[in-house]
Amino acid sequence: MDITDINTLLQVGERISFECKKCENQIPKSVWETYSSFANTVGGIIVLGITEHMEEPDSAKRFEITGVNNPKKLKKEFFDTLNSNKVNRNILIEEDVDIVEYEGRSLLVINIPQVDYRQRPIYINGNMMNGSFKRNYEGDYHCTEDDVKAMIRDANDSGNDSILMENYTMDDIDANTLAAYRNRFRTANMDHVWNDYSDKDFLLNMGGYIIDRNTHREGLTLAGLLMFGKGLSIRERFDNIRMDYLDMTNLQPDSRWSDRLTYDGRWENNLYNFFMTVQSKLIKDLKRPFRLEGMERIDDTAIHKAVREALTNLVIHSDYMITGVLKVEKHDDCFVFSNPGSLKIPVMDIYAGGHSKARNPNMQAMFRMIGFGDNIGSGFPTILNAWKKENWRQPCLIENQDLHLVELTLTMASLIPDECHIALHDIYGSDYEKLNKEEQLVLATAFTEGSTSNFRMQQLLGKNPLEVGKTLYALVGKGMLVPVNKGRWTSYSLNSECMENEKSRSKSQGVKSQGVKSQGVKSQGVKSQGVKSRDEKRQETIQELMNYCKEPRTLQEISEHLGYSDKYRMKRFYIDPLLGDVLTMTSTESKTDPKQKYVVKKK
Repeated sequence: MDITDINTLLQVGERISFECKKCENQIPKSVWETYSSFANTVGGIIVLGITEHMEEPDSAKRFEITGVNNPKKLKKEFFDTLNSNKVNRNILIEEDVDIVEYEGRSLLVINIPQVDYRQRPIYINGNMMNGSFKRNYEGDYHCTEDDVKAMIRDANDSGNDSILMENYTMDDIDANTLAAYRNRFRTANMDHVWNDYSDKDFLLNMGGYIIDRNTHREGLTLAGLLMFGKGLSIRERFDNIRMDYLDMTNLQPDSRWSDRLTYDGRWENNLYNFFMTVQSKLIKDLKRPFRLEGMERIDDTAIHKAVREALTNLVIHSDYMITGVLKVEKHDDCFVFSNPGSLKIPVMDIYAGGHSKARNPNMQAMFRMIGFGDNIGSGFPTILNAWKKENWRQPCLIENQDLHLVELTLTMASLIPDECHIALHDIYGSDYEKLNKEEQLVLATAFTEGSTSNFRMQQLLGKNPLEVGKTLYALVGKGMLVPVNKGRWTSYSLNSECMENEKSRSKSQGVKSQGVKSQGVKSQGVKSQGVKSRDEKRQETIQELMNYCKEPRTLQEISEHLGYSDKYRMKRFYIDPLLGDVLTMTSTESKTDPKQKYVVKKK
């Protein structure tokens, strides 16, 4: 930690993982609440010796540098308390606490890592239930009893899904579901000895059934009931959990979805049925190139595997002991997977790979035995590599502590689409070309996603919060980004003044060219050299599309004709707004028909 790092933290630091506290002669008591909250959540940095005035809108005046007196003495006092019974566990070493000289004053900087899931919760005052804290956008807050219980469950390496479901027996298993699974198991493992076992013995070996040798109690495990149980039995025991799939592609006016799978009495609501039905719906529209290996046709691609991996992760990482929804959404340009629970390990470790730890290892084994999922930490990198190969925007994995859910978005859009480059060049002119690739990616993300954040750019750039903060600070300093503070969360949007200036330039250039024309300079071709606005370019593209679609055309044909590498994004911007009024689809039976074509409606 140095002066530059302190400047970055004060200017555009990520407030959710950064805390300033006034400290002159003794360690503030509130430090220990923040120590607990950072350790239990995403980690963070505490700077002692700076007073933050939250009500001050001007960031330059928000922080008052007061310094600490006798910093070496305070550092020793901090470690003495840390090693006492004030906290249940010391997770810091000497190098985690620095003394930094800043503007002629001494600061005490404490770097607190996110603690390993086996060590949570970190609590104070010897009271686990009332002394555990977590971090959100407003600051430190007491963990609820459910929060603490969830952390205790996650600390168990054997997972959550091996517990005995009292009074649930083989009678609660749906015979058809289990038979379907065993058929698939037999195909994938033809010589396996379990193929000859009875259903009960089969589940016993798979972790779906348990016999307690000490108490002689036996019955279905959580994994067995949720994976293969009857819908009614599952809803009786797990009325806190729902499963939902929404197809939002090719929506017609006034339609909320084009297809939905939810509890409607038409299927047994267990996880295996949900998984198999949803995965077929998700991948049916994905392109399958023809490829032979020997005499066998291989029509599976890295994208198919990645989508199935995401769905597998949804099931095996959910916390089924809390209230929530296993939800899958299919959009024209993305897939969204959300599940109840939290991330057991830091999100950046997940992106790095090799750190996978399923919350439900028995379910994970059940899927792996039939060819789905992986248990050595390569699952999420499989998704990342597939998306990187297509040059699509990197998948976004976020954890919402307040809602107790994890959400993964797989966007099928170019990292920086051509139209995005053009738009940003229109806004910032030659200054945009002078930026490095990372800075251009930040602006492109803010443009395509509406805004961006330090956390989002950590995922895309693979850098730590301070490194990303410096890049964001540089763009704010150049007037290209504007920070928006919401509590302790900061997002960054494109500078609206630059966008308004671009509109003004377009208008003024239009006026100028008209003036030249009226002065009789038509022969010089000045009018043809006038700069077209984005609206004019859009109208030209729409007109070209309509001319091309006088004959039925596929989505791929249209995107190639218009010069767009991302056909789904092109569809959203140009085709969808015209459907019903100007364009129509040739296939009325299925909106997601891979042979679907678009044609101009006859008058």
